[in-house]
Amino acid sequence: MTSLSRRTIIGGGLGLLGSTVLVACSPTIPDTGSVGTATADALDPKARRLLAAHGIEASTAEDAVAALDRVSKPRPLTLTGSVGYDQVVFADDSDQVTVPLTGGQFYLSMAPYRTQTHECYYHNLGGCQGELTDTPIHVTVTTDAGKILLDEGATTGANGFIGFWIPRDHTGTVTITAADTTASTPFDSGPDGPTCLTTLHLA
Repeated sequence: MTSLSRRTIIGGGLGLLGSTVLVACSPTIPDTGSVGTATADALDPKARRLLAAHGIEASTAEDAVAALDRVSKPRPLTLTGSVGYDQVVFADDSDQVTVPLTGGQFYLSMAPYRTQTHECYYHNLGGCQGELTDTPIHVTVTTDAGKILLDEGATTGANGFIGFWIPRDHTGTVTITAADTTASTPFDSGPDGPTCLTTLHLA
């Protein structure tokens, strides 16, 4: 995966693991090549052990991503998970593991806001904190070709985010409504697309 330099990311909660620095919303993901099949592969034992040590039980990387994003505690957590196009990096203070996302889907996480936000590109499941927690919203994801990938109600989590698995390699628009306010922003589920959308200003 190409390292993206077009946006400077500032994040809190730095964790140093050897020579790798993981930030709350991280700008780069280590490159392990593109993967993707119809069915997600099982997690390897090392990843299972790391996740289990933090109370996350999951059979696949996709399950682990969703479970960590739903942890009902404000961020930062002791376990982080930086999500890219086709892989996720899980880490704590003593260990780190890079796991491929083999289910062929793209994880798009979004944090609508009213008064404050933060810059982000690759969503950190244990680091990113949005403004609007436990807030009912309606989300629509539409491709540039007019195909509706998602149209449903949801509630943001304790981290102020809500995440969805969508098909890879599309571009289009995300629209969120909350009460009588609306916000829209472009999305890109391709190899260089952001997995973290924090520009959804409800107004």
